[in-house]
Amino acid sequence: MPPAPRSLRRLGLRLCLNLGLALPWTAALAADKFVFLTDWYAQAEHGGYYQAQATGLYARAGLDVTLKMGGPQVNLMQLLVAGQADCIMGFDTQTLKAWEQGIQAVSVAAFFQKDPAVIIAHPQVQRMEDLKGHTILVGQVGQVTYWPWLKSRFGFTDAQLRPYTFNIQPFLADTSLAQQGYLASEPYSIEKAAGFKPRVFLLADLGWPPYANAVVCMADTLQRKPRQVAAFVKASALGWKSYLQGNPAPANALIKKDNPNMRDEVIAQAIARLKSEGVVLGGDATRLGIGTLTDERMQKTHDMLVAHKLLDAAKVDVKKTYTTRFVQDLKVMP
Repeated sequence: MPPAPRSLRRLGLRLCLNLGLALPWTAALAADKFVFLTDWYAQAEHGGYYQAQATGLYARAGLDVTLKMGGPQVNLMQLLVAGQADCIMGFDTQTLKAWEQGIQAVSVAAFFQKDPAVIIAHPQVQRMEDLKGHTILVGQVGQVTYWPWLKSRFGFTDAQLRPYTFNIQPFLADTSLAQQGYLASEPYSIEKAAGFKPRVFLLADLGWPPYANAVVCMADTLQRKPRQVAAFVKASALGWKSYLQGNPAPANALIKKDNPNMRDEVIAQAIARLKSEGVVLGGDATRLGIGTLTDERMQKTHDMLVAHKLLDAAKVDVKKTYTTRFVQDLKVMP
């Protein structure tokens, strides 16, 4: 039988596509590649993204997502500027400082309504104010973000400050010391090593305003890939809801695959803390939905940084550092 005329072959292809009879190569073209870079090795604090990946939420949104882990030597903003990721896991103080340096990075969602930064003290300490005069170990990032705020808020002084080297042994050896930490990390490590529960002060509960675990993209990416960014934000919000209010096992399996050092008990306690402290599902998320960010909150963070001379207001228009367009109508409610 002679081959069909080219016009008939084209007609047949159109009919296949219109009827949903996707050929293998057309299916491959359907998903848009999207790279998201996290801020550390895979852990429960990234669970919503891994849940969206594991349960097919990204795929159903038309995305072929690659989740790449960050780490101690990874400069996320540098990689974002270089085009090595479509978006990164960031935070609003970082984005505001980026604009001060001429980098047009934009926050499009905030999955942590509370920054999980904490100050950890020994059990005898009842209030943050009781740490006046005590040595407090704070890392480089903390020294240029929340330390000036702590000094103003609680009357601390630079004479108390010592560098934190991400080693809990000095804290364990000296009951007069306090140190920085991350809500689901150092407190658990200290409890396991010392056999007691340390006093943990969540800075967000004391008035520290910034968001954390934000989705941050370059401004030009929002122009070139608005559909993909919107799809990623929505699927991620659904992933966080599923991870914290459903069965987290699919995400946890992927987390442990990417980070074989992660243990089940560490993941479990982290999930429990994220829930109990309302890190993802609390705050404005209760009325506006998971991942929300607001003009009021962003302005408050901006004003706090300016007040503590951590940001040059003349160089930064806060309205350009974020957008609510990708979350304002999502309403993925806890």
